[in-house]
Amino acid sequence: MMMMKVRRYLRGSGRVLAFVFAASVVWLLFDMAALRISLNDASSQLLKERSMRERARTREPRPARQGFLHPLQKVVGADGAPSRRAPPRVAEVYRHGAGAAGKGEQVRTLDEKRRGRPEKVPSENQGGDGAKRSTPGAVKVDPREAKLERSGPIERAASLQTKKPPAAQEETQEPKREVAKAKAVLQTPGEVKGKAQGVTKEGRLLANQTHPLKTTSDPSNKDVRGKEEVQVQVELPKLKETLRPAVVRPAVRHNATAPKKEASLHKVLALDVTVAPRDPAAVGQFGQAAFVSSKEDAEVRKRWDEGYFNVYLSDKIPIDRALPDTRPDTCAQALVHDDLPSTSVIFCFVDEVWSTLLRSVHSVLNRSPPHLIKEIILVDDFSTKEYLKEQLDTYMSQFPKVRIIRLKERQGLIRARLAGAAAATGEVLTFLDSHVECNVGWLEPLLERIYTDRRKVPCPVIEVISDKDMSYMLVDNFQRGVFKWPLVFSWSPIPDEYIKKHNVAVSDPIRCPVMAGGLFSIDRKYFYELGAYDPGLDVWGGENMEISFKIWMCGGEIEIIPCSRVGHIFRGQNPYKFPKDRQKTVERNLARVAEVWLDEYKELFYSHGYHHLLDKSLIDIGNLTVQTELRKKLKCKSFKWYLDNVYPDMKAPLVIAEGLIFNLGTRKCLALQKDSLVFEKCDLNKQSQHFNFTWMRHVRQQDSCIAPDNMGKGFSLRPCDNAKAELRWFHKSSNTALAEHLVAEYVSNHMCLEAGPQAKSLRLSTCEPSNAFQKWQFTHYHA
Repeated sequence: MMMMKVRRYLRGSGRVLAFVFAASVVWLLFDMAALRISLNDASSQLLKERSMRERARTREPRPARQGFLHPLQKVVGADGAPSRRAPPRVAEVYRHGAGAAGKGEQVRTLDEKRRGRPEKVPSENQGGDGAKRSTPGAVKVDPREAKLERSGPIERAASLQTKKPPAAQEETQEPKREVAKAKAVLQTPGEVKGKAQGVTKEGRLLANQTHPLKTTSDPSNKDVRGKEEVQVQVELPKLKETLRPAVVRPAVRHNATAPKKEASLHKVLALDVTVAPRDPAAVGQFGQAAFVSSKEDAEVRKRWDEGYFNVYLSDKIPIDRALPDTRPDTCAQALVHDDLPSTSVIFCFVDEVWSTLLRSVHSVLNRSPPHLIKEIILVDDFSTKEYLKEQLDTYMSQFPKVRIIRLKERQGLIRARLAGAAAATGEVLTFLDSHVECNVGWLEPLLERIYTDRRKVPCPVIEVISDKDMSYMLVDNFQRGVFKWPLVFSWSPIPDEYIKKHNVAVSDPIRCPVMAGGLFSIDRKYFYELGAYDPGLDVWGGENMEISFKIWMCGGEIEIIPCSRVGHIFRGQNPYKFPKDRQKTVERNLARVAEVWLDEYKELFYSHGYHHLLDKSLIDIGNLTVQTELRKKLKCKSFKWYLDNVYPDMKAPLVIAEGLIFNLGTRKCLALQKDSLVFEKCDLNKQSQHFNFTWMRHVRQQDSCIAPDNMGKGFSLRPCDNAKAELRWFHKSSNTALAEHLVAEYVSNHMCLEAGPQAKSLRLSTCEPSNAFQKWQFTHYHA
């Protein structure tokens, strides 16, 4: 009966209604399925955003970045989305000057690297203080490869990264409320005048303050791409210690009189202040290479001798130009203590170029936390340029922290630094050359090392400012300062086995056997505990060796800090005049260093062309009593300890050769018996047959040396004296025909030591390359 009713209902119009009903049900099922998928997608997106907020809140460091990006730029792909360009490769070694390795390394710009066309960099370079230094290998920055960020370089002229206390990191916040919090961190009441477009004379600080749950947009991090960025504008003169937001972590200051229960820390401040809105098209802006037209070449050549670099081009570059941030990525996330010591920054100069001197000072003012700069001291070492007198005084008068000390006569770099240190009041002394540009975040990492241990002497990574086009170039991190005989400063890569053994990271401090000398920080009290610089050193030369040996051997450490970067103009010629002969001045200084600090290794120094310094009638190196007594007072270690523990890869044998002296003609060995020389059957166990061939080219046994007699035909035994040329012999010299001979240096006509045919006598005879009785061999040769 029921079936009959259904059939009747499905006839005619009823069939249509049934079809519509069925279709509606199917459609409803599809809608429910689509809604469920949509809800799942929304949930996934919410979970993803929550994960990102959690990551930002816990402040996980960004993944390590290859190469570096310009601080005021990000790279934009062809589709307009942020993208990563091919990272620049860092030069593997510093390029050496003629005084070091003798040849230069090739340097390429980024686009030249892509095209495979190297650019040759001049091989011989010198430091601005006159030091003949090797110039670091470098990679040029080419901002033309990248497009500017939408906000523009002026709005991003400075990057200030701060860290809020955990209490401020709430799960959700409204944008307006967050802007207010960002302002509160960066200022005290009344210090911000809204979003005024005008810029005061003193300048303004443009800072990027990120949302606590969102990280600043970075094209290198796809997880945070496109996140909101909050910018706050602050007036520079009113920037207070509120720049130091911090988290609380337990810490102990190693050099404090009493351990602290807890210490506040904050991220390194990447300050970059400008006195006016930056012009992105300015010459040399962002550290890029600058060029002049062919019509200006004559002016470039004319002004070159003013500083032995492109002075004409330097004058066209802004005194506060922006630089690329060349630090390793992890440096921006590094934490430093809030209560770092203050520093006095000391510049010593003589006839420095106006634009480079101002750029040096502005780089310190613009990129240093103001509360850490106690003062900037300019020591004028009796300059003759008129613009460095009243004009400089007038210009620097606008900066209350800048002081100028003028020496009444030419003293040289060493005593000028001593004068600056004597006037300094900061807890730390920071010495800089007067033709540098300090990069972002350069100061706090240096002061942090001294905070943890007052005996540490940190140095920044010295990067290259080209003397030709004034471009800023980054250098390899894994480099350290060393010396080569005869006490010549050089750059050297850290041995690979050391890097692997100690798992050295790109931002780790690097133990440095010898500092370059021009740029370093040191605790002021510790500087004087070490006796400061040897005041007996004249003008310039050897002071970096002296203070380096003193620091290491007397309980301190020298480190290069990869998170601190300072660019330096390396020049191919010394522009400064010496009151006395330059070569004699440097040689005299090095002799003082050798006599005080090298112990028995000083013979290696004198043997490399400095024998004449041993003759006191030719040169007076001055009284060394104060320095030797200071070394005893400080209980300094030996130079052998320094070589074994600080510079173990330096090969420094105390003698050239040692052991038995075997004569090829007689087949017997030389022996010393009762103040006379005889021939005996060779026996390694007989001490009377053991001789040394020293770096002073003496054939020596204990205190007796073999010497030609006054007539030039016989020989005699005399007390050894390094200053006497008549005791010296050539052996294994460059003359390969006489390499196995003992050739008397003092006797003319190439007289050689010869054994008599019966092995009963010794005599001097005219050298004969094939004469076996004139050929001698030591048991062991070390060099």
